[in-house]
Amino acid sequence: MFKSVVPITIEKHGKSKVKTIQNFDYAKNVNMASIMVHEFSRAASIYPIVFIEDKTKDQFKPVVLLGLEEGENLFVQDEKWQASYIPAIIRRYPFALAKTGEEGRFMVCIDEGSDLFNTEEGQDLFNENGEPAELMERVKRYLAELQQMDKFTEDFCSYLAEKNMFTPLNMKVRLGNELRNITGAYIINEERLNALSNDTFLEMHAKRYIPVVYSHLSSISQIERLLNFKEKKVISAKDLGQQFGEVTTEAPEVVKAGKDKK
Repeated sequence: MFKSVVPITIEKHGKSKVKTIQNFDYAKNVNMASIMVHEFSRAASIYPIVFIEDKTKDQFKPVVLLGLEEGENLFVQDEKWQASYIPAIIRRYPFALAKTGEEGRFMVCIDEGSDLFNTEEGQDLFNENGEPAELMERVKRYLAELQQMDKFTEDFCSYLAEKNMFTPLNMKVRLGNELRNITGAYIINEERLNALSNDTFLEMHAKRYIPVVYSHLSSISQIERLLNFKEKKVISAKDLGQQFGEVTTEAPEVVKAGKDKK
């Protein structure tokens, strides 16, 4: 989705503009999207939420599955998003946040490779005085909120990893007459969850982790949605409102792998 992400500066982007999202063509080849725990309750009724290993950071992170193979997004059809909730990382495009190297400091970036980025049409990034325009102020507030949520999500994943709660998930999906194995994802081990001590369970409750866990577990059944789109609620980009406001086959057989992550 992102092609050429660079920090936004007055020197380089003083005359730059960003067009409003008109369609979701930019996400049509995205088969999974990062998600934060604050989104789980809304996303769980639409997308399968699983975890993948971020080997660059040596940690797990949650994602929603949008397709069953690379380059496939089953939720984008006719440039419209086929669901009532869109992950925040999709809605924030073409903006992103990057670390500066200083603890707790980040910089707002933009994808210069995006069709939304130009110098002729859209909302200004900076005003005539060289100060951040209204769009930039909204984006900064929005990304700052997402960063706080992202930190909570990292803590959640680190805690579960320490408790050895993740287990590999192998999905056997029948597409017509073909049976495919989809691997590389992890889920929370329900047996281990039920075997937790009272003290650990109460600790997770105090950390507000329990509702997140159950939202994840309930979302796994949404794999069927990726295979069968008979009833859909379609929304277009123009129905997003304030973009930076507050924050066809048989059903699959889901098989848990025999070996757990150590």
